[in-house]
Amino acid sequence: MRPIYLDYAATTPIDPIVAAKMRAHMEFDGIFGNPASRSHAFGWQAEEAVEAARVQIAEVLNADPREIVWTSGATESNNLAIKGLAENASRRHIVTSKIEHKAVLDPCHYLAQKGFEITFLQPDKHGQIKPEQVADAVREDTLLVSLMHVNNELGTINDIAACAAASHSKGALFHTDAAQGFGKIPIDVQQMDIDLLSISGHKIYGPKGIGALFVRGSRAMQLTAQTHGGGHEMGMRSGTLPTHQIVGLGAAAERIVALYDSEQQHLQTLRDIFLRRIQQLPDVFVHTHPERRFSGIMNIGFAGIDGETLLLAMDKLAVSSGSACTSASVEPSHVLRGIGLDDAIAHASLRFSFGRFSSSEDAELAAIEVATVVERLRG
Repeated sequence: MRPIYLDYAATTPIDPIVAAKMRAHMEFDGIFGNPASRSHAFGWQAEEAVEAARVQIAEVLNADPREIVWTSGATESNNLAIKGLAENASRRHIVTSKIEHKAVLDPCHYLAQKGFEITFLQPDKHGQIKPEQVADAVREDTLLVSLMHVNNELGTINDIAACAAASHSKGALFHTDAAQGFGKIPIDVQQMDIDLLSISGHKIYGPKGIGALFVRGSRAMQLTAQTHGGGHEMGMRSGTLPTHQIVGLGAAAERIVALYDSEQQHLQTLRDIFLRRIQQLPDVFVHTHPERRFSGIMNIGFAGIDGETLLLAMDKLAVSSGSACTSASVEPSHVLRGIGLDDAIAHASLRFSFGRFSSSEDAELAAIEVATVVERLRG
């Protein structure tokens, strides 16, 4: 069987149209200048390209382009949002969940060592945080609530608009890690009243190494820069801007929105094909929320089988036993533990994620391969 890539939640290939636009901003006969160079046309053209991409991101979010700050990806965006907000804050309480990405959990643990109190909310069995939990957790001294939009391991979608409203009831700000949701699930930062939002290029068929942080300008908040040396990005993030990567992120965002309806239908079709065969197996558990879910991500447990053994036996399928950022760990996924699974079923669970370049044949062949291997390993 030919290799089949089913790890789009870990990273996506760059769309050829995006790659072509990036190449035009990399070579001498293109727009390669430093966008901070204000004394010649090479810099002016690069700055124009950067600002055009800023508009593209803002349009997806219904934001003001001046509210978009370039970063190296969602990890840096999360750190800037959480640590940058906390550095000079008088409020010393933060609310998050037990199943956030490590790029949120680790900054929170860091702040706990600095004297902050962190409340980790318990998700339901599908990985969802209820707005009522947020309302119960926020206090007069709560600085920030940080909850992801789409869970990277489960595909479950949080009601971030309602969670933001609950956060604001006590004057706390609301941040969401939208790396898995941006461009795939509609986000309107005005209607949802989001204060801070993190995105990443390589999750939407753009380049690695580029992302952005939305910072609402209409609310009084001070983010302390975490990177110093030049005062770029309104003083929030120093460093020479990578024009070609920024152009790539803007182009990828524009393209994923243009393809939104067709891609949603495509992913739903692939999910249905795959699950139709997999769910014929006994003792199979789909951990994702049955309704509030992103169709491209599925987390499935196969009772009685070690996930790593299953991964090794399916050497032609690129799938994951958890987040790509923690896949080297031998411990069960903190997300699966967080939704109440015991270690045995957590170890027996795999994440399958489809994307733009997946085909119906991929879904069918992958399902047959998984079923065949599971039946063989179970004897």
